[in-house]
Amino acid sequence: MSPLFPALAARSERPALRFGDRALTHAELADAAGSLAARIAGERRIAVWATPTLGTAVGVVAALLAGVPAVPVNPRSGERELAHIVADSAPTLVVAEPDATLPPALAGLARVDAGTAAAGAGDPATEHPRDDAFPELSPEAPALIVYTSGTTGPPKGAVVPRRAIAATLDALEDAWQWTADDVLVHALPLFHVHGLILGILGPLRRGGSVRHLGRFDTEGVTRELSSGATMLFGVPTMYHRIAEALADDAALAKALAGARLLVSGSAALPVHDHERIAAATGRRVIERYGMTETLMNTSVRADGEPRAGTVGVPLGGVELRLVDESGVAFEAYDGETVGEIQVRGPNLFTEYLNRPDATEAAFTDGWFRTGDMAIRDPGGYVRIVGRKATDLIKSGGYKIGAGEIENVLLEHPGVREAAVTGEPDADLGERIVAWIVPAHAEAPPSAEELANHVAAQLAAHKRPRTVRYLDALPRNDMGKIMKRALHG
Repeated sequence: MSPLFPALAARSERPALRFGDRALTHAELADAAGSLAARIAGERRIAVWATPTLGTAVGVVAALLAGVPAVPVNPRSGERELAHIVADSAPTLVVAEPDATLPPALAGLARVDAGTAAAGAGDPATEHPRDDAFPELSPEAPALIVYTSGTTGPPKGAVVPRRAIAATLDALEDAWQWTADDVLVHALPLFHVHGLILGILGPLRRGGSVRHLGRFDTEGVTRELSSGATMLFGVPTMYHRIAEALADDAALAKALAGARLLVSGSAALPVHDHERIAAATGRRVIERYGMTETLMNTSVRADGEPRAGTVGVPLGGVELRLVDESGVAFEAYDGETVGEIQVRGPNLFTEYLNRPDATEAAFTDGWFRTGDMAIRDPGGYVRIVGRKATDLIKSGGYKIGAGEIENVLLEHPGVREAAVTGEPDADLGERIVAWIVPAHAEAPPSAEELANHVAAQLAAHKRPRTVRYLDALPRNDMGKIMKRALHG
């Protein structure tokens, strides 16, 4: 049995996975995934139709047991994107739930039903492979091929080795004081790092359990945190909905107050939502920072000082530096100087599949160039101010991070959602543009009011010069704002 999951090898009878009314103990998961692993062993690569279901979790664990690289496929991928992923990764079969309808790009592949294996788990009449039936695998062996969001071209397949999964999850064990007694609840998709590696493989590696809601709602969060769950993983859109509901939902507030750990990731959680949740529950949401290519890089520690708006300090084993525009590292950790984050450590991917050019361009002297811009305070806490390509605004001779302006805009009572971009300006180089979803569409705050609000909190040169009003901001499946879709 894979050393990634000691509790499977020990055939623990503790709960492992629960999706709705379908659940497996670690022993039952060992049976289900082991049977499926025997069926896919020897395949070059498989696709997993990554619906938020028990079968997806069993399929990925089976691939890890068999040593077959798995490609989690987003069921909401468009036809062109899906065709690219299938052609690029060339899976030899697809694992899916029995009732899943597969699109044409996958329909031509041999199909294995994950749900059948899960249904037979624990049945004494079902023959299961021996624990030593699968080979020992190198830590460098590819485990998953996770495709990036494709914001700058066709999605790239990041090859994630077994070593990176173990390193990240063990670093989070330390940072979050994560144990086998923890019960995680989340409703994240299972085709990316946050929902799959942290949200499913994390509890399994610790020997704990996960309860997946299928679809996020505050009622499900309340129910699970009130019945034994100790941790909640979410993205900012989920925590925003929680913050909005807390004023009228005493049961939700009580449930969150009883949680051991509330974790947000995948995008910055606005400070305003941090404060509303803390005020109602006495609990601070902690943030972490990672990427498809690096898994997790930093986090606020469970035993550390919670600082809203920061992603904490580097995890154990992770080296992090900031570099200036010429690529020179600096150590002016003054909470003001902006630089690009570069990282190195055992948490990194090995390559982009079939893209040696992109792989080479992503590294400099062994450091991965994240493209994220940040400042770091004297205590080592990292505060991300945006993406180098879309969120670093050069205006009037200043380098300005969009993220800090967005946080201040979200503190204005007349603002429900906010995004900040830069646009060419003949005088300033770039002018700051604020995209606003008003809290009350019939009475939006004026551009002058918002500019003055920002100038009073930050500095005059950081005020938006243009304000545009929207009904909603464009977001992807993870709730990240798609700034490239914003234009005048």
